[in-house]
Amino acid sequence: MKVAFIGTGSMGSLLIDAFLRSGTLLPHHICASNRSPYKTKWLAQRHPGLLAYSNNAEAVQGSKIVFLCIKPLDYPEVIAEIRDVLDEKQIVVSITSPVQIETLEEALPSKIAKIIPSITHSVHSGASLCMHGKRIRPEDRLLLEQLMSSISTPTTLRESETRIASDFSSCGPAFVAYMLQLWAESAAELTGIGYAEAIELGSEMLLGTGKLLTEGGLSPEELIERVAVPGGVTAEGIAVLESGLRGVFTRLIETTHRKYDEDIGKLHALFHPDKPEISPPSANLRSVCPEKEDPLTDVKPPDGSGATSIS
Repeated sequence: MKVAFIGTGSMGSLLIDAFLRSGTLLPHHICASNRSPYKTKWLAQRHPGLLAYSNNAEAVQGSKIVFLCIKPLDYPEVIAEIRDVLDEKQIVVSITSPVQIETLEEALPSKIAKIIPSITHSVHSGASLCMHGKRIRPEDRLLLEQLMSSISTPTTLRESETRIASDFSSCGPAFVAYMLQLWAESAAELTGIGYAEAIELGSEMLLGTGKLLTEGGLSPEELIERVAVPGGVTAEGIAVLESGLRGVFTRLIETTHRKYDEDIGKLHALFHPDKPEISPPSANLRSVCPEKEDPLTDVKPPDGSGATSIS
């Protein structure tokens, strides 16, 4: 089975490397193209047998699956290049969240899926977000999910949930790494510990915490209760986090959704210049989670922590 990758930048090359390391794909199974030919030549040198192309249309011909690993605004140009050489038996996979499945189904004759990957796939971990178009048959879905399960945990969801799910699975590693970075910087500044040592300890803690929340069967609430004993140091720390973080994640979600809506608007104008602007998927974000029903408002800190809820 041949698999094509249009675009071999950060995420395209990451997926290729991950699939090859997993053994699910071999170099001669992969066709790759990029508008910067040196990137595909470099991949071919690293993985002898990988087929490098300078032409997108040539790369997709004869490929069972075609991954589009390109920037959102590059889609119209790339689609124009490959449209005429694709057929209804091939599966085109978009890894870009703002590009809607319906738009691709209108533009291409192939079966369409959307799979949002994560940098965590480079260590064969994390969730891949899987959405399937109307033409995808059960055997196509099984093929895609078997492929993704070699480097991740495939998770099926509705396309309307793409943005918020991506905040956790795709953007989340950067968000958590940033928080760890700030934590380690403060630790190094205020105590005798070195920054590198703090990062190492924090990284091991994150790995273990993830296992507790998955393999260990603990919920976040149960984990907090187990660690933050009444009157203890952890409970006092939770009180600090409660007072400082209560509104941060609301603002984060609002910001990522606003950027997502802007991207969808730009893409709609490119694909449908003569049609009026559509209402973005997250336009009703506030009505979905109104302030009076904010799920964070009723969350109580662990007993004895001294923390209070701040709406």
